[in-house]
Amino acid sequence: MQVILGVIFHFIGGFASGSFYMPYKKVKGWAWESYWIIGGLFSWLIVPPLAAALTIPNFWNIISQTDVSTIVYTYLFGLLWGIGGLTYGLGVRYLGVSLGSSIILGLCMVFGSLIPTFYYQFHPVAGKDSFSTYTGSTWGLTVLAGLLVCVIGIIICGRAGTMKEKELKDQESFGANGSGNGKPVKYRKPALQTVGGAEVERISTEDVSVVQDGATSAHGGPVAGIEYKFALGLTVAIVSGVLSACFNFGIEAGKPMAEVANRLWEAGHPGEGKFLFGNNVIFVVILWGGLTTNLIWCAILNARNKTFGDYTNTKSPLLKNYLLCALAGTAWFLQFFFYGMGESKLGNGASSWILHMSFIILVANMWGLVSNEWKGVSKRTMRTIVLGVLTVIVAVLIVGKGNSLKPATDTKTASANTSVIEKKSSLQ
Repeated sequence: MQVILGVIFHFIGGFASGSFYMPYKKVKGWAWESYWIIGGLFSWLIVPPLAAALTIPNFWNIISQTDVSTIVYTYLFGLLWGIGGLTYGLGVRYLGVSLGSSIILGLCMVFGSLIPTFYYQFHPVAGKDSFSTYTGSTWGLTVLAGLLVCVIGIIICGRAGTMKEKELKDQESFGANGSGNGKPVKYRKPALQTVGGAEVERISTEDVSVVQDGATSAHGGPVAGIEYKFALGLTVAIVSGVLSACFNFGIEAGKPMAEVANRLWEAGHPGEGKFLFGNNVIFVVILWGGLTTNLIWCAILNARNKTFGDYTNTKSPLLKNYLLCALAGTAWFLQFFFYGMGESKLGNGASSWILHMSFIILVANMWGLVSNEWKGVSKRTMRTIVLGVLTVIVAVLIVGKGNSLKPATDTKTASANTSVIEKKSSLQ
């Protein structure tokens, strides 16, 4: 039952993450950097402490009494995670939208789930699973098999993306729109701005290259002039994948705070099991780091693109824009709110991270299908994307099976040992 609840919580979190961008599509008259940072203020500054206050009484006291080194490491991992998100745009530019997103998410999932196991392999900590723990047990090998299958599924999704982009390019070359009626393809002309560190030129119907109407990067900016530079794109993708995985490392670094929250809750609720919301206090600190990175970069873009006026531009629907950004930012945070609940049931090892990333990919592809992003592609391309999504679903089931095989005694022992270690850390 614990495993089932963990999977359900991770699905809800993945659904929130895969859906959060939808309100941004309704924002009118604002540049990407403007609505991104307004939504980010809710994601990283407003909602996290609110969620912590509703679930963890006196959470500020936990933060203030935590060892400085724990706070610093947690914040730094959040800072690095923020940089990883900002480099996402460059990876998309040099690899294409579908291929870039699939590779970066895949690398983020692999690094985020496996790097901690290698760390604990060389720096053993009681209660933490090392890589040898996975390779030396049936449940661990099953989880690793699920990870491998998931990577295969992501590669298939990326393949479908490149097939789609090639077909759209061919259709543009022949002046077709994919339905066979010979009408020219119409493309929106997005404003000049910088996306993920790369300057984006205004597109016209004459010079467009593999860009759909309204196509956006992972952070909402229009993706224009995609330049296929595989070696450079792969390098950027690796950087983004590693740094994006730092959120998972930040959770590990901030565990002493969660452990204090768990002990306080258990003292007031004896015999009621493990606290679901302990990670909420960690998120407050991690997201300070993410806010720092994104706030600085968006301010630079506001200055460079002269878009500071967006926030008070009465020609745009200001109230609606702010409400939509608040909705998007809140939905974005909910992914980690429910990730914390799922992690409390499954642990913050490879299993939780794989499930989280897999569900994001599934939901994002679902919205792509619902919003007709794959309209006009060949049946072969459609079969490829469906195969990729189904492969990811199979991978999730394999990971869930691996978790169900993990001996309950291991989980209890790990929890007890971790509690003792982290209690000592929090009191240092």
